[in-house]
Amino acid sequence: MTGIFTGSFDPFTIGHDDIVRRALPLFDRIVIGIGVNEHKKYAQTTEERIENISRLYAEEPKIEVKAYGDLTVDFAKSEGAHYIIKGVRSMKDFEYEREQAEINRRIGGVETLLLFADPQLASISSSMVRELMHFGRDVSEFLP
Repeated sequence: MTGIFTGSFDPFTIGHDDIVRRALPLFDRIVIGIGVNEHKKYAQTTEERIENISRLYAEEPKIEVKAYGDLTVDFAKSEGAHYIIKGVRSMKDFEYEREQAEINRRIGGVETLLLFADPQLASISSSMVRELMHFGRDVSEFLP
């Protein structure tokens, strides 16, 4: 069974890593899908994100890392995935992911598996890490 874990992952944080590692026993294969939106400005190139995440999971044969630029449900279908894996840090995240899950199930027949963030990691977000990086702060404790 294949699941996809999707996001911009700019950068991929210890919170993302925690969700992947917790989902790993549930799937035969997890594809980490890096969403690419040409209208969005990223701190890291797509290639850098693929390389960094791939290096992190180099010893895990069940994990693949790929970029995609279409709808998540279409990416799921192209990968043979019936599940989208998402992490939820807050009620705000939950409501957004619930709405996305309903649409993805309706238009693509793909289910969403929500994993709640470890409370110790719930305050870590890619945008927070980017902000700290922008001001020259050391962010190593937030990155795997």
